[in-house]
Amino acid sequence: MQLANILWADDEIDLLKPHILFLTEKGYQIDTATNGRDALDIFKTKDFDIVFLDENMPGLTGLETLTQIKTINPEVPVVMITKSEEEYLMEDAIGFKIDDYLIKPVNPKQILLTIKKLIDNKRLVSEKTSMAYQQDFRNLGMILNDNLDYKEWVDVYKKLIFWELELEKLDDAGMHEILTMQKAEANAQFSKFIERNYLDWIKNQDKAPMLSHQLFKKKIFPNLSEQIPTFFILIDNLRYDQWKIINPIIGEYFRLDEEETYYSILPTATQYARNAIFAGLMPSDMEKRFPEMWQNDEDEGGKNLFEEKFLEDNIKRSIKKDAKFSYHKILNQDQGKDLNETLHSLMGNDLNAIVYNFVDMLSHARTDMQMIKELANDDAAYRSITLSWFEHSPLLDLIKRLSQKKVRLVITTDHGTIRVKKASKVIGDRNTNSNLRYKQGKNLNYNSKEVFLVKNPADAMLPKLHVSSSYIFAKEDSYFVYQNNYNQFVNYFNETFQHGGISMEEIIIPFVTYKNK
Repeated sequence: MQLANILWADDEIDLLKPHILFLTEKGYQIDTATNGRDALDIFKTKDFDIVFLDENMPGLTGLETLTQIKTINPEVPVVMITKSEEEYLMEDAIGFKIDDYLIKPVNPKQILLTIKKLIDNKRLVSEKTSMAYQQDFRNLGMILNDNLDYKEWVDVYKKLIFWELELEKLDDAGMHEILTMQKAEANAQFSKFIERNYLDWIKNQDKAPMLSHQLFKKKIFPNLSEQIPTFFILIDNLRYDQWKIINPIIGEYFRLDEEETYYSILPTATQYARNAIFAGLMPSDMEKRFPEMWQNDEDEGGKNLFEEKFLEDNIKRSIKKDAKFSYHKILNQDQGKDLNETLHSLMGNDLNAIVYNFVDMLSHARTDMQMIKELANDDAAYRSITLSWFEHSPLLDLIKRLSQKKVRLVITTDHGTIRVKKASKVIGDRNTNSNLRYKQGKNLNYNSKEVFLVKNPADAMLPKLHVSSSYIFAKEDSYFVYQNNYNQFVNYFNETFQHGGISMEEIIIPFVTYKNK
């Protein structure tokens, strides 16, 4: 079986016959040349999987030959071999984008290891990854049937995301399908877990996970320092998997201090979850304390217009001494750039809260715009768009600038989002809210098996608009569709990213602290 085609150029190729024989016996096809010019002629006539180049050949040098090879086909890996250990030669070769660098004398096994690393690496990693997931698949399957607590559910979700990101690198549709099924099963069990426990958490918060309204009290206020300002950056609608793919970039500028999670309150929607974060209150308490500011679903006007006021009140209630703070909401690139230009004015604050709305806008655009719908046609593409945005965003520029100062950096979000696939029919009156993952209203008609019902909103510390008002939450990956124009709306919203209901993606939230390197 021929494993790969190799081109080896060296003016002392005769001395390398034992190496070539060793590789030939292993199944590799070797073409040889004694100078750069002949190597280029051969390279143009055949497809090669890897090229070995002696750096010091007569005529064209190894580096000169490398340059022309990369012009012809930049994808073929090239390994430079030289007698010299001069640092400048290594730097030149690396600058020319070689894939590996070996110092003579080389032995056959060293060459074989390089070949496997550059050619067979993807296949070997794929096989090992698939085997490891298959083993973990059985372990996860057994765990899902246990009576897990909220900490164990975080571990399950993180493990599923780990495998999702690992398998994403592989071209193995079968493994992807198995993971998708296991994730769906996990979300079904997680929905039951939330149904059984959520209202008890609200009654007895000492036995509950950290929830949205406790975030500042438990994690931000106790760590405020007059010497080191805290920058609290909330990227709206950012899931744990999306944070995982931007974290390596943040890690180039900051050291990860602590990775934690908290649970979003229900509904997992911006109006409820984010207001609860800044106010430090559950929605029903917000409605009572701020009757002129709190907006219910059926009220006209924006639902997140008073976060700065909520935060100011939260600080005054929670911190005995005055704390200097700022609040900024970034809705577009220009606002982000303007904030970065005034960074010096924020350094005197104890706390700077910044809301970035990009990911939330993307999820809504995913529903409304056909182009975005096609670009983000699955979770992997959704992550990719998030990464691309972050790499070119004013937010990354802000993080770079902050890395040059002494700060505490917090990255978090208010809720996640899930790609919905199953329509669930609901009937309500004209005052019923429009969110696809939760509904509140009176006389709602629905399939009881497909929802989590909160008959008395006070049990969940939610506002009660009418005497007979109740809330229902979509579970797993379902979404609510009205009976009128049912088929039209099923097709329109199917496989869009939505939030407001119950899933691991929406509820289990990253809360990550960084410190300067």
